[in-house]
Parts: sequence; C-alpha cells; structure tokens
Amino acid sequence: MKSWANRTSGLCLLLMWFAASIAQALVPGDKPPPIGLPDQAGDPVDLSKLEGRVVLVDFWASWCGPCKQEMPVLEALHKKYESEGLVIVGVNIDNNDKKMNNFLKATPVTFRRVRDRKLQVASRYEPSTMPSSYFIGRDGKIRHVHVGFRKNDAAKLEAWVKELLAESPGD
Repeated sequence: MKSWANRTSGLCLLLMWFAASIAQALVPGDKPPPIGLPDQAGDPVDLSKLEGRVVLVDFWASWCGPCKQEMPVLEALHKKYESEGLVIVGVNIDNNDKKMNNFLKATPVTFRRVRDRKLQVASRYEPSTMPSSYFIGRDGKIRHVHVGFRKNDAAKLEAWVKELLAESPGD
C-alpha cells in the first residue's frame, strides 16, 4: 500500500511540476524578458531600444549539434534582412570561453552575441532545449518560438522573419 501511495504522490508532484513549467514558458503574445548583457562590442542589449525592429533571440551552446547547423542559417538571415530591420541576438550559455570561441572560429557569425555564463537571461526565457529561438515582432512582443533545429527548419525561420518584417509596429 505504501508503495502505491508513494508512486501516486510522486506522479502528482511530477505532473504539478510539468504543469507549472508549461505555465511559465514564454508563448506568442508575451513580452520578452530583458537581456541587458553586453554584446561582443561591449554594448548592452536593450530590447526596449529595439522596438520597431524584428528581433530574433537565439539560445545556443558549443556542445549543441543542431546549433552548428542553425548558426549558418541565422548568419544568412542576418546578412539578407538586417537592412530591413532584423536584429539577431545570439545568447551563448557556455561556461567555457575556449569552447565558445572555438565554435565561433569554426562557424563565424557577425550578428550580435551575448555571453550568458551565469544563465541570467536563460533563467528568464527558460529555453527547453538548445537551440531555442524567440521571434519578437516590431510591436515588442514574442510572435513565434522555435525549439531545436533541423535543416528543413530553415525555410520556416525565414518565412517567419519575412512575415514579421512585412508588418507595421501596430499590427
């Protein structure tokens, strides 16, 4: 009897944790949490100053295989759509600078990047996996969330960027 009661209470706790984690996850329509960390040029990333632009916040790590596939896609989007108002902010969660730097040498990117070694930003966004991308519309609200990456996801990411760039801030 005790075994069944322990299993049942354990299952209940697990279900409550799962429901709470879903309830806390960022979804379209939410205001994105601040970033505030300095980018590679030393400038703090202030999302409120980027309102009116389309912002893609992407969480990545050097140990993440799908991140290696996604980075060139993000770089291509950056080069293609930056002049139309796209800002990409890569948030690296590595705690090892050397691994991050080696990753960036092998897969160079020119979009903005921040180091979130202490997981300050990640704790606010709570990405469920690496990579996780948050598409923020010109109105400053999260419009799409994409988790993971497969090669065939590139077209979807570009379609979302184009959709958001076509909107005016009041849409």
